[in-house]
Amino acid sequence: MSDPETPPLLVVGLVRRPHGLAGEVSVDVVTDFPGRFVPGARLVWRGGAAERAVTLRSARPHGTRLLLAFEGFDSVDAVRPFCGGELCVAEADAHPAPEGFYYGHEVKGYACDDVAGKRLGTASGLEITPAGPMLTVELGPGREALVPFTHPIVVSVDRAARRIVLDPPEGLLDL
Repeated sequence: MSDPETPPLLVVGLVRRPHGLAGEVSVDVVTDFPGRFVPGARLVWRGGAAERAVTLRSARPHGTRLLLAFEGFDSVDAVRPFCGGELCVAEADAHPAPEGFYYGHEVKGYACDDVAGKRLGTASGLEITPAGPMLTVELGPGREALVPFTHPIVVSVDRAARRIVLDPPEGLLDL
C-alpha cells in the first residue's frame, strides 16, 4: 500500500493452501521469530491490493510449515481466498533485533563505506539465501553487487549512523 497513513507491513508468512476441512491453511514461515504464531495473535493478510486483519485461532507445526486457523473462518471454502496471500505484521510490531541481527527492511538505505571511509554505495536490501545472508548494495545507476553479510566482509554496522562498513575482497564489487 502506498497510503502514507498506513504503517509499513513486514511479511512473516506465505499462505499456500487449505488443509483439511476445518478452515486451516498451510503457511510457509518467513520470519526468524516463528513464536509469534500463537492463538490470539493479530496479523494482516494481504493478497494483491486487498488486506484484512485476522486473529489466529490456532497454530500447529506440520513438517516445515505451520497449520494456522483464523477466528471466524471455519471451513475450507472460507479460507480458500487466503491462499497465495501473505501474512504480515506492522513494522512497529517487529520483534526487537537481537545483538548482531539486522532486518532486511532495517538496513535499506544505509550508507555502505569501505574501511578507509570511501562511499561504495547504498544498501537496498538484505535477504537470506541458501548461501547465507546477502546484502544488496547499489553501487551507482544500474549497478549493484551482492555482498555476503558475514564477518570479515562486514566490519561493522552502526544503526544510529545508518552506516555499514565493508571490507570486500578484491573484485567482489566488480562481479
